[in-house]
Amino acid sequence: MTGERPNTSRIISGTTAGTPYLALPPTAVDARPAGPTRLVIAWPGFDPPRTGAAFAAAVPLTGVPTWRVHLDLPTVNGDPPNALTSGDLLEDAGIERYAAIVEQAATRLPAVLAGLRRDLGITDGPIALAGFSVGGAAALLTLARGLVPVSTAAVIAPVIAPARTVRFLEKRAGRERAWSDRARDLADRLDLGTLAGDIAGHGATLLLIGGAKDRLVPPSEITALRDSLRRHGTETAESATFRMGHHLTAEPGTDPLPPTTEAVRVDGALSDWFRERLARTAARPPGHRPAQAPVPLHLEGSKLEPASGAGHRT
Repeated sequence: MTGERPNTSRIISGTTAGTPYLALPPTAVDARPAGPTRLVIAWPGFDPPRTGAAFAAAVPLTGVPTWRVHLDLPTVNGDPPNALTSGDLLEDAGIERYAAIVEQAATRLPAVLAGLRRDLGITDGPIALAGFSVGGAAALLTLARGLVPVSTAAVIAPVIAPARTVRFLEKRAGRERAWSDRARDLADRLDLGTLAGDIAGHGATLLLIGGAKDRLVPPSEITALRDSLRRHGTETAESATFRMGHHLTAEPGTDPLPPTTEAVRVDGALSDWFRERLARTAARPPGHRPAQAPVPLHLEGSKLEPASGAGHRT
């Protein structure tokens, strides 16, 4: 899109810097932006949801009064990114595609962001990031490398350490990974736990969400990264755990679908996180009742004790 002033009341789809996107306008009725961040950029995962459109349907962040732009992951060697599944990581070709997707999603973001600012009429300033699974890894890598100014981020079941994720895949498949030395090097390079100091060094506030039933990225990995970030000076790193596995929608996860219960809860947590940091909430008259009750988040140290099947934040 070029040359036209964007309509801020409708969804916009387009392609910029070779990356398809779906942009949801700032339609929140009870909040307005506070501060310079006017854009949230989100990436999907290699388990459902696998496309930007599917992720937007699952986690629309409707109550956040900024543009929310859901990107598709990069295409590698002509193969669509949604063709990559977690099971593919057992093979050299799979881990190589995974590494290329994460690296390219991060390194292309400055050019993508420049195009989005032009297409959507958004001025310069820091952005917010969100991501699920491999998209969460891309968001954390973006933070670690300081590729664009980021004020805050929230990631869902990010693949923190590909080598540890593959241990579960080996057990599930009943066979060992077939990795070359190059594949091992790629996995080690994208072990985000080793980049905690770099992630913390750029000063963004960060929410890490995990699933109590997630075997690919167990909740212990989420809390371990949170604790490491705090040791490196990020006092605003928090974590939340929900009773879910490593998915937010049903298979195949490529088309927009009505959100699952798990997706609604995660959307509520991310919406609350971004609203607290990016929005000024309008005053509510006495007796006002919100259209949708907020997701309860329970502060209980580092215990894995989600109340009422929802989640807790630590």
